[in-house]
Amino acid sequence: MPELQFKGKEFVYNHHLTVPYRPLEMDAKKSIGKPNLNGNLIIHGDNLHALKALLPLYAGKVECIFIDPPYNTGNEGWCYNDNVNSPMMKEWLSSNPVTIEDGLRHDKWCAMMYPRLKLLRELLSENGSFWMTIDDNEVHHARAVLDDVFGQDRFIACVVWQKRTSPESRLRLGAAQDYILVYGNGQARDGLRKLSITEEQAAEFVNPDDDPRGAWTSTDLSAQGYRPNQMYKITTPSGAKYDPPPGRCWGTIESEYLRLRAEGRMWFGVKGDARPRIKTYLDESEGVSAWTWWTNSEVGDNQESKKEVMRILGPDNPFDYPKPLRLLSRIIAIATDAGSLILDSFAGSGTTAHAVLHANMKDGGSRRFILVEGEDYADKVTAERVRLVIKGYRFEGTLKEELLRQAISFNTLKSPDKVLKQVDAIENLDGHRFDRIKKEVTGGEVIVSGEKKITEKVEGLGGEFTFCTLGDPLDLDKILTGKSLPDYAAVGAWLFHTATGEALSTSKVRKSNWYLGESTAYHVWLIYKPDLDF
Repeated sequence: MPELQFKGKEFVYNHHLTVPYRPLEMDAKKSIGKPNLNGNLIIHGDNLHALKALLPLYAGKVECIFIDPPYNTGNEGWCYNDNVNSPMMKEWLSSNPVTIEDGLRHDKWCAMMYPRLKLLRELLSENGSFWMTIDDNEVHHARAVLDDVFGQDRFIACVVWQKRTSPESRLRLGAAQDYILVYGNGQARDGLRKLSITEEQAAEFVNPDDDPRGAWTSTDLSAQGYRPNQMYKITTPSGAKYDPPPGRCWGTIESEYLRLRAEGRMWFGVKGDARPRIKTYLDESEGVSAWTWWTNSEVGDNQESKKEVMRILGPDNPFDYPKPLRLLSRIIAIATDAGSLILDSFAGSGTTAHAVLHANMKDGGSRRFILVEGEDYADKVTAERVRLVIKGYRFEGTLKEELLRQAISFNTLKSPDKVLKQVDAIENLDGHRFDRIKKEVTGGEVIVSGEKKITEKVEGLGGEFTFCTLGDPLDLDKILTGKSLPDYAAVGAWLFHTATGEALSTSKVRKSNWYLGESTAYHVWLIYKPDLDF
């Protein structure tokens, strides 16, 4: 198997093992709700150290990891700052930030990512999935690093996300896309969920034959290829006879076709003489399978995400390219269920937490988030956005609400009155709620949206979180000599994970009789007090 090599790999390959454990210290004043390490967390600190700090409590517990690391464009001002014990790596520390002229910038990026990805994999659950956004600067190296850390067989998909609405005027050939690399443990691929059917998609289900099962849509019965037992002749109710189209066969064997026909699940057109199609009923639909091409009309783009952050935090914020809420909402819809834990260790503007809270509001779920941000704006920007989203915030501007998005197809062109009637109905029913109903045809879609100038308080989504910083590293020699005496919980979680390789369930701790909890193979006790005389 091809192996990734980069300058410094031998020094960072096991660097995550040498990173000291640092306890999470809760800050009640910057939190919302009662501080709790088992709930939503926002951690301010170097993400390598923060990930190590999370291991004792969350190893193998995270169902979905999303990260948006530096793209290494050469203009981001990111720094290589890991304290790796090597003269070469220490030299890197003196040549920050990483610029476009740095001939080792790709090596530095790989060296920075490698130990973090190692720890992220330890945090990922048995069947969890990992999602990382990246662009053309590092996508090829990112694939190689992820193959090295997760294994080539853990690759699930490379999603192409349309991040722009128009070409970059400064370039002759400008990129319109970013990538989302998806990897997973165990059966993560089979555990990904279908997307819910939208109102527009549900409108495609009709019932022209008064089928008692209700509204349905149809798909072609034929399939690509040649299979001898699927090459039979079909006679329609009107007597017309059909063979499979050239180069194709029927999509099922004859006995299965006859069963579907007997159950009324085949459609031969209004006159009963059309090529056969299979009915799919709205009530039986499991949703829509996601594919790897995500347009900006579906999940938003950089322009939309910038407006989202400005709307919440105002014009003065440090983010040029935050991720749109709709993009994270789609990932959460595919990768999580109502009780999942989601981790983002390059938290930035806090979109991941916003998307988790939004998902819980929509379906009543109890998803939790953990955000890690190392920059100074972790409190003033990252956590502040989450506070405002939870409590609500004032907004002055134009509120836009999409009311209809209908793809233009041949069926649409055959019956344009149907779409026009939908638009008229929207104007009649919703016109009073807006200052303007905007109607446009763009990108092969009819889009109707309502616009209203407002000065109002946007209602909060509810929820809580605990703001944390990183405490001093735990040092066994200092503990044994009494130079440092951390509290029982910090020492207990650290030693439990060190002894068992598993996360400590804090609800099982019985400090009164020194009991920490049970692992897969052991019961664990810790006799300790942060008292030198003891």
